[in-house]
Amino acid sequence: AIFVPVRVGPQHHVRSMPHIVAPSLLSADFANLQAAVELVDRSVAPWLHLDVMDGVFVPNISFGLPVIKAIRPHTKKVFDVHLMIEEPQKYVQDFRDAGTDRLTVHMEACTHLHRTVQSIKKAGMKAGVALNPHTPVRTLEDIIADIDLVCLMSVNPGFGGQSFIQNTYNKITALQELIAARGAGCLIEIDGGVGANNAADLVRHGADVLVAGNSVFNTPDPLTAIAALSGGQDN
Repeated sequence: AIFVPVRVGPQHHVRSMPHIVAPSLLSADFANLQAAVELVDRSVAPWLHLDVMDGVFVPNISFGLPVIKAIRPHTKKVFDVHLMIEEPQKYVQDFRDAGTDRLTVHMEACTHLHRTVQSIKKAGMKAGVALNPHTPVRTLEDIIADIDLVCLMSVNPGFGGQSFIQNTYNKITALQELIAARGAGCLIEIDGGVGANNAADLVRHGADVLVAGNSVFNTPDPLTAIAALSGGQDN
């Protein structure tokens, strides 16, 4: 296992576990999703990342509740569902019923974010909040202590295969400082452009969860790719 030494101070949070790799089904073969899900189930990755897009909040449409419900019996992995949709509060219980374990909504899509976070927790799920690349970390000040995860978008959401935005490293540092200042305990997740070229740097900077799409499913051996991104750890 890779345990990254993290300096303890106001700008750093203490890593208490190895980082998590969450393969993103958005990059899998949609004609054979069951095989992709079963592959992830055999891997060392503890989570499966599911991007739900509505064509309104982001310029793409992916998959929704029926697909999540259909693939749920084929894996015991944690379903890390990322809603890139308008009015996510309307569907909280539906996603829980479909088998979601962790539900992340976008700061930019929620007029009443605190209410939405509380409804996610009431439904029995872990609650996450995602930030688009242009949204400052400071917008989380009044909600950070109430959530379980912050997803920093390191590409502009909507499509897989985009180039990683380098300013994400600065946002990780700012987020660590906010987490420490508020005594929060949420995980830092990075979504977009994550691969073998930057995974170690992201973990070193303080990322807890790495969402990996093309760097897993567009390789000759996805299982080996997942293991490499995990640092060879056993989960």
